[in-house]
Amino acid sequence: MDTLKTNVLYYGDNLEILRKYIPDNSIDLVYLDPPFNSKKDYNILFKENGGVESEAQIKAFTDTWHWTQAAENTYHDIVTNGPLKVGRLVGALHDAIGRNDVMAYLVMMTTRLIELHRVLKPTGSIYLHCDPTASHYLKLVLDQIFGPVNFRNEIVWQRYGSHNDPKRFGRVTDYIIFYSKTQTYSFNPIRTQYSEKHLSTRFKYSDPDGRKFWPNTCLAPGGRGPKYEWKGHIANWRFTRENMEDLDAKGEIYYSKTGIPYRKNYLDSLPGQLAQNIWTDITMTRSGAERLGYETQKPLALLERIIKASSNEGDIVLDPFCGCGTALIAAQKLNRRWIGIDITHLAITLMRNRLHDSFSGIQFEVIGEPVDLASARALARQDRYQFQWWALGLIKARPLGEKKKGADKGIDGVVQFIDDPTGKAKRAVVQVKSGHVGVTAIRELMAVAANNALGIFITLEPPTGPMQTEAVGAGFYHSPGWNKDYPKIQILTVEELLHGKAVDMPPQTQTSVTFARAPKVSQKEGEQLSMQ
Repeated sequence: MDTLKTNVLYYGDNLEILRKYIPDNSIDLVYLDPPFNSKKDYNILFKENGGVESEAQIKAFTDTWHWTQAAENTYHDIVTNGPLKVGRLVGALHDAIGRNDVMAYLVMMTTRLIELHRVLKPTGSIYLHCDPTASHYLKLVLDQIFGPVNFRNEIVWQRYGSHNDPKRFGRVTDYIIFYSKTQTYSFNPIRTQYSEKHLSTRFKYSDPDGRKFWPNTCLAPGGRGPKYEWKGHIANWRFTRENMEDLDAKGEIYYSKTGIPYRKNYLDSLPGQLAQNIWTDITMTRSGAERLGYETQKPLALLERIIKASSNEGDIVLDPFCGCGTALIAAQKLNRRWIGIDITHLAITLMRNRLHDSFSGIQFEVIGEPVDLASARALARQDRYQFQWWALGLIKARPLGEKKKGADKGIDGVVQFIDDPTGKAKRAVVQVKSGHVGVTAIRELMAVAANNALGIFITLEPPTGPMQTEAVGAGFYHSPGWNKDYPKIQILTVEELLHGKAVDMPPQTQTSVTFARAPKVSQKEGEQLSMQ
């Protein structure tokens, strides 16, 4: 196994990536938010200009696991080759639950959790984000892999203030299960703001300047403090007479109606309340600059809290189901190194854009994407949809979606841009072909592009002469903002794109509104971390 690389995105099955690239005892913190077994298709919703949800919805993954031959093979591997206690548990669950979708989910998660335990350092921790559908089963699995003594917390995160669920109580919480690898682990206590209820009931008093405080008794607990008379009261006090006189001189003693002294604990001098295992102060927002349209996207503040608590600057954070990359953004912001893994090129494209949008000049590596024509052909043979999503990412186009209406049928993606003073968004429509191509495809693209600014044809195979002739005959699109003509129909081969050729259009860095742009993130001051 090669030297561990960090600040890297891996495309592929996280089980294979973990086994191939991640050494034993190398990771400080694992956060994973795997697909829940909730029978729901989650989608990436790409935003049109102005924040309106696009009609197009791309199915990022189907959140349903089925008992297939792969699940059967994985089950057999766990019970025969996995840790003995884990194999016994999975076998018992199999007998109790049967060969169904829940068991498939547990089997696939178990083999990955075994690998995640392997890669964690002895001082490392894991946070598994899940919902009530399978959390009780997953906790049993984690007990066997990590050991019950290394269970730290089941954190209840209140995602929403309320939720309309017919015929049951509203579901507003997720669960985050926290285990350490050993009993010697990194943990930094987290302080949070006091709740409004706590402030209103505890800090009811103020100095003349408005400084809020709560009166804390000056009496020593258990009568163990120094005994003396203070303003007519004899008692065992928490402070020496000298300290009491000093506090009194500074106005930090509050006297009750009966003259009993209390120490003023000022709100602005307290560090905040230690975070408990119920988190109600971080909510899930449906809109705002942070939201990128990825339905399962978690708040940045949530990941910052986890990463601050269980890692230190320079540590390595791993997210094996990284989706739109919130854990990676939080790790980069807090000067941690990071590794992200995802199984869709769609997510890799989204994460690449988000990282560049969030941090100026950031450097990271993407491993597993095609790097030459041969590997592009291999991807096309393996999965034409993954090839299509990858190819669209080469020109920063977003997939149009599975539901294509009217003239958009046959179009795979779009690039949206604004290049005139009216502010109206225009489109370059994109078609991707991985197989045989001919002049008919160009004519079909021209028909759609007639009502759009540009038509882009990406092909794995070289275009024919008639295709090129037909494209040239389409003429030009005139950009009013740049006062420049661009070829109306453009043919780009995958090989050309891999060698740096770009679409000839108004500069995307200034005009593109294709993806929701992630806000800039203020990175914690500190030395820039290397990728090794």
